[in-house]
Amino acid sequence: MLAAKYAFLAWVGGSTYVTVEVFFRARSHWTMFVLAAVVFITVGLLNELLSWETSLIWQVLIGVAMATLVELLTGLVVNVWLGWGIWDYSQMPGNLWGQICPQFSAAWSPLILLAIVLDDVIRWRCFGEERPRYRVGRWKYTVGGEVCIL
Repeated sequence: MLAAKYAFLAWVGGSTYVTVEVFFRARSHWTMFVLAAVVFITVGLLNELLSWETSLIWQVLIGVAMATLVELLTGLVVNVWLGWGIWDYSQMPGNLWGQICPQFSAAWSPLILLAIVLDDVIRWRCFGEERPRYRVGRWKYTVGGEVCIL
């Protein structure tokens, strides 16, 4: 059952990202499916390591850092080592080896927020895990529940 759960989560994460990428870039690559699946599962595991009381903003920032690191490692393999040229940020200010840059790291933010919430809702609704709840500043929100101010 555990393997099926993570295969499903990987499929959701990979498919969602590839759909977004095709919508904005009109193309994608199979390696982006794998990259997004790894990021989706990794970001989804944040709630396994962090308390539900951890601010959603902190979760997004940690997720962006994780996604950027995975993108760097993937880029070094597929673009530099294998020479596939799937992306090249070398013309972007602040880039690192043409594989990551601050602009695209920032672009991960809304995708990471979506990944956190989508993962939590899937785990809750499909796999009977804990109902998601979030904290943003003084606000607490429970999915399918209420909003309260601390």
